[in-house]
Amino acid sequence: MAGKDITELQYLKNYYEKEGSQLVVFYGQKHMGMTALLRRFCDELQGTYYRVRACSEREQQFQWANELRENGAKLPDYPTYTELFMSMIEQRSHKKVIVIEEFQNIVKLSESFMRELIAFFHNQWNNQEVMIILASTSIGWVENSMVGKIGSAVYEISGLIKMREPGFFDVADLLPESGRKQQIETYAVLGGFPELWSHFDKDVDVRKNICRHILRRGSYLREEALRLVSDELRETNVYHAILCALASGRYKLNDLYLHTGFSRAKISVYLKNLMELEIVEKVFSYDTAGRENTQKGIYRIKNYLVKFYFRYLYCNLSRLEELDEYTFYDRYIAPSFSAYVSECFGKVCAEAAGRMDSVPFSGEKMGEWVGKAGNIDIVMQDTDNHFLIGMCNWDRPQMSFEDYEWLMFCAGQAKIKPDQVVLFSATGFEEKLISEERGRNDLKLFTISQL
Repeated sequence: MAGKDITELQYLKNYYEKEGSQLVVFYGQKHMGMTALLRRFCDELQGTYYRVRACSEREQQFQWANELRENGAKLPDYPTYTELFMSMIEQRSHKKVIVIEEFQNIVKLSESFMRELIAFFHNQWNNQEVMIILASTSIGWVENSMVGKIGSAVYEISGLIKMREPGFFDVADLLPESGRKQQIETYAVLGGFPELWSHFDKDVDVRKNICRHILRRGSYLREEALRLVSDELRETNVYHAILCALASGRYKLNDLYLHTGFSRAKISVYLKNLMELEIVEKVFSYDTAGRENTQKGIYRIKNYLVKFYFRYLYCNLSRLEELDEYTFYDRYIAPSFSAYVSECFGKVCAEAAGRMDSVPFSGEKMGEWVGKAGNIDIVMQDTDNHFLIGMCNWDRPQMSFEDYEWLMFCAGQAKIKPDQVVLFSATGFEEKLISEERGRNDLKLFTISQL
């Protein structure tokens, strides 16, 4: 997580250090630590921060003024936005920083907010530069509705910065006492969202954490998956049906059509909305010469907490109410949990392959090959058209030599001649495969302790 913070803080600092005033839109999904990052930036540069409420415009101005008066500002009960902006930069001689988080809650209701903000931004009467950061966790609104709502004000924006979801290695250290296995299991449940990881206890295993913080009545995480959907979307009954079908392994559009009974056109629209929120993703096979052997795009739930909820809780809600959390876990989650974790293990291994010094390969492009007969978990290609391919095993007893041969068969189907092969296994390797590695430089085996 530290590396992630430093990178995005540096982006903000780069804008701050530019000559003149700057207006930056900074956005990303909930639970990635946006507020903490912005507060850190504010603290370092003695900036002023305001968190926008979801309320009427008049109430917004009243609450904003109250907060500023606590810091000594002299404002009327219901000030204009210009009065609020001016109050936020008083008594500062250096470049002013103003952070307004969840700004979409104002813009959706107010006709004057952006107009007054831009006028303030260009006001040079006091010869003081400002950096204004408009932040939002409503990524769908920023990417699809913001421009239409703010109109010509979009031309005043100096930069657009999107927070990316941290990868496994960015969040794994949030449970430092846990081994790699437990960290990967946690990642399969919570994804790369640091704020969600903070709800898990560091001194217990994944089973207890799931029971305490997801299955227990009244726990925050139990309902958060539904909130992530309902906060941004209407007709949640339709979205829930699609998500439940995806979570059960119906990845193709036709499978969703047959299961839900909705038209293909309707499903496509709703999937598009879920993809805009980065709850669902469309996975395309890595483009190789073996195109005739690939599947067309399939859909997967990208947000791991949403995926876990619809995989295990949504389809067993009656039992969740009837049983205690530990009985529910042992009956409905434990039997398939290892297979569930296996689905995300490939993502962890792909991230590891891109970081390993022991792999003499620097890939420019990475993906997975989704074939009609089988898949290649990792495909990496460099600018000189050298290929690395990889296979990942989480829940089979051992990775065998036959697994390796199957990977090479899939490489043939994809028409890839690999320059490097990497195999990852959480349960070890067959001796024949270990012996094969000893005599070759283009084959590498990794256990999870080596990640």
